[in-house]
Amino acid sequence: MKICVFGASSSIIHNSYIEQIEELGREIVRRGHELVYGAGASGLMGAAARGAYELGGHITGVVPNFFEENDMGVDGLIFQNCTELIKTDSMRERKRIMEDISDAFIVAPGGIGTFEEFFEVFTLKQLERHCKAIAILNINGYYDSMLALLNEAVKQGFLREACLDLYKVFDNITDILDYLEGYVPQKINVFDVKNIEN
Repeated sequence: MKICVFGASSSIIHNSYIEQIEELGREIVRRGHELVYGAGASGLMGAAARGAYELGGHITGVVPNFFEENDMGVDGLIFQNCTELIKTDSMRERKRIMEDISDAFIVAPGGIGTFEEFFEVFTLKQLERHCKAIAILNINGYYDSMLALLNEAVKQGFLREACLDLYKVFDNITDILDYLEGYVPQKINVFDVKNIEN
C-alpha cells in the first residue's frame, strides 16, 4: 500500500512530534508499505522520510519545480534520498499527484499546507471523487481545536454529521496503521453526507 503522509515542514517544532513521525516512517516500511509525501527534508515531512529511509523503504517525493528554481532545494529543503522524485509545475499539481498515486492518507500535525491537504481529500471524499482512508494522527492533541471546529460546523448546520465518518482520528501509530490496513472502501452516497434532498 502507498501511504501518503501530510505534515509540517517547520524545523522549529517540538522534538516529540519529530520522534513520533520518524517512527511512523519506520513502521510504514516494517509493515511492507511505501511512503508518499511532499519531498521535504525538514519538519515532519523530513522525519517521515528519514524513518522510512532508515529501513530501506520506498519513498516517493513530489515537489514543485519552483523549489529548485528558487534555490529552495540547495539548503537541504528537499530530501535527497527519495527512491523516486516527481517534479511538478505547481502546488496544485503536486497535491493531485499525491492524491492519485496514494492508497490512503495520514494527516500528521502541520500548518496551513497540511490543513489544505486534509480539507481537499476530505472534500473530495465527500463528493465521491475517491473512497480512500483518511486518518488524522492527533499527536499531543494537536488537532483538538480543528476537530472541535468540525463538530461546531455540524452543530450549526453547515456540515452533515455523517461527514465526520469520512475520516478517523488516532493518537498512536499502531492504531492508525491497523485502521489503514483493515480499511474497506465503501461507496458513499453524497446525499447522505450533504444537506441536499434527494
